[in-house]
Amino acid sequence: MDLGQQQVVGSGAVTATVRGGDGWPVPEAVLTVIDGTGTQVARVQGDAQGSVVAAGLSSGAYTAIVTAVGHEPVARTTLVHDGTAATLGEVELRRAGGADLPSPGLWRIDPVHSSIQITARHLGISSIRGRFNEFGGEIRIGNPVESSTVEAMIAAPSIDTGNGMRDDHLRTADFLDVERHPEIAFRSTALRQRGGDRWDLDGELTLCGLTRPVRLDTRFAGVGPDPWGGTRASATATTQLRREDFAMNFNQALQTGIAAIGTTLKVEIDVQAVRE
Repeated sequence: MDLGQQQVVGSGAVTATVRGGDGWPVPEAVLTVIDGTGTQVARVQGDAQGSVVAAGLSSGAYTAIVTAVGHEPVARTTLVHDGTAATLGEVELRRAGGADLPSPGLWRIDPVHSSIQITARHLGISSIRGRFNEFGGEIRIGNPVESSTVEAMIAAPSIDTGNGMRDDHLRTADFLDVERHPEIAFRSTALRQRGGDRWDLDGELTLCGLTRPVRLDTRFAGVGPDPWGGTRASATATTQLRREDFAMNFNQALQTGIAAIGTTLKVEIDVQAVRE
């Protein structure tokens, strides 16, 4: 059966959205559908956004296999009914064999192509998002890689939520207290692989003059050349901070008893680092 063709025998379907470990769509992924007898009944290619649909399926149980060049295949079982689509949801494909790790040596964070974003709950029903616009740091890749270290500095006054009045308040002693503590610092203490492209990066975060341990759920995205003759490595990381751990206790209680500002902060980091 040619790619993109299938046996049209019913009115059911199997759908999926295919993404890589970095959360971005995997374009032109292939969905193969096999029935209970082991017969391939559909094989279709997805679009550039990672969406793939195998239609024309009769009712029954199937095995759906999602594949893409350079990635490990994923197989799932699903039940199809006539006239409806059985969705596999988001299917995450990992790089085959894992991504190449950065070579030992010094790598500097490129702030122009990196980001540090923060999200806080607001009124219990929505979120406020912000970012720090000024930061830098260096990554020393060791041999073995678990001996690597990370140091980063963030300019606290560079907080930006898109609202000047709110940002001015965030810079006061109610929150970041930037006059007394203009820098936010991170220093790693341990690096351990969780499996595949996922790593635990432990470290100490100094914020508002207080130092607390944090763990970053880190995903390594790979290494490659850049247009300027250099070599770049990319990774993403997330963590959750408790405001009270850093003495940011300001809040306002609503009549409903819900705090105006959530007690936790979600931090999302997307980093590109350049080999020295």
